[in-house]
Amino acid sequence: MVKEIKTCDPVQATLTLPGSKSYTHRALVAASLALGDSLLRNPLRAEDTELTAQALAKLGAGIAWEGAAVRVRGAGGRWLPVAEPIYLGNSGTSMRFLTALAALGQGSYRLTGTARLCQRPMDELLQALGQLGVRTAAEGGAGRPPVVVQGGLQGGRAVLSGAVSSQYLSALLFISPLAPAGVEIEITAELVSRPYVDLTLEVMGAFGVSYYRQGYSYFRVPGGQSYQPRDYAIEADASSASYFWAAAAVTGGRVTIANLGPDSCQGDASFPDVLARMGCVVAGTEAGLMVQGAPLQGIKVDLAAMPDLVPTLAVVAAFARGETVITGVPHLRHKESDRLTAVAAELNKMGIAARETADGLMIPGGRPHGAAIDPHQDHRLAMSFAVAGLKIPGVVISDPGCVAKSFPDFWEYFDNLCQGGR
Repeated sequence: MVKEIKTCDPVQATLTLPGSKSYTHRALVAASLALGDSLLRNPLRAEDTELTAQALAKLGAGIAWEGAAVRVRGAGGRWLPVAEPIYLGNSGTSMRFLTALAALGQGSYRLTGTARLCQRPMDELLQALGQLGVRTAAEGGAGRPPVVVQGGLQGGRAVLSGAVSSQYLSALLFISPLAPAGVEIEITAELVSRPYVDLTLEVMGAFGVSYYRQGYSYFRVPGGQSYQPRDYAIEADASSASYFWAAAAVTGGRVTIANLGPDSCQGDASFPDVLARMGCVVAGTEAGLMVQGAPLQGIKVDLAAMPDLVPTLAVVAAFARGETVITGVPHLRHKESDRLTAVAAELNKMGIAARETADGLMIPGGRPHGAAIDPHQDHRLAMSFAVAGLKIPGVVISDPGCVAKSFPDFWEYFDNLCQGGR
């Protein structure tokens, strides 16, 4: 199955988008760790968040999707034994979070997923859990899934480099309040994807947990705390919004996201600022956060704080005048695909001589042409390269269904761009 993209130059749309995937994962976890009923409003129901919800339900949380909300009956972190493996598909977030959460349970838990997920590194998280009194084993070798976790978290002090994934830190933070001895975490290197840690702490605080931090180098969470159930609203997904803002940039059009403002804590909500550096007009309006396209200029930008948007920016850069240099994202080699290799390969199919660097990409802007795009089973590549097809004819996306991982309704929203959105 393929998706042929129809040109739409320029786009003019105002969109109200589904909830944030990052917030939904985290709110599901916090609500499941609480004791009592929480209502999460505007959650994202996609493959990844469903996998997290299903795993939490196996552990003993009550999960009920109710239209535009999900009701969660938390188990207070007192998990049930689970005899069968907990399957987490290709969701790295689910695997990292559930590995730590299993440390609160009774007995042994085995977590596994797709072949690609079982190639992704876990060793640093497993070592940190060991420092907190948790026995683990990586059956895939070299710290890779399937992983086995023996419940029995005590707490203490753990050390992480922070250079591979911020999800290791978020996973440890979530279980820290329920550790009898509390938890201290030291970060020894430059922490990647820092805004995602801010989201984790924001959600923990919203559910009644206290903590102390020194920037991004030290975190202390007192033990003996409990998560409190609550009614919690989830804002639009800024990563999903990026494709539509990019559509405005590439086509010289205008796109407004109605349910996302400039004060969002999502790191990816800063993507319009990057587009502004390239020449676009950005404004917070009464209708929402607006991007107006304009002639594009290549830039040099460190995307360590918003690594998921590297494919999006790379496609925009293909239409810019001059070279765009993206740095700070070597860990993208360990995502759903090796995103640096995959993005460069697909841009080259379009006549753009993009090349990988040690920590990013170099993209000479020019005149891309249509091509058959292989998203490498990666949702973010499929959505990003679709944007190019709004400007140039002949863009065809294979495996369009891979977008269900984070945005099941993406194609419906995308196809409505020329009708003003929804």
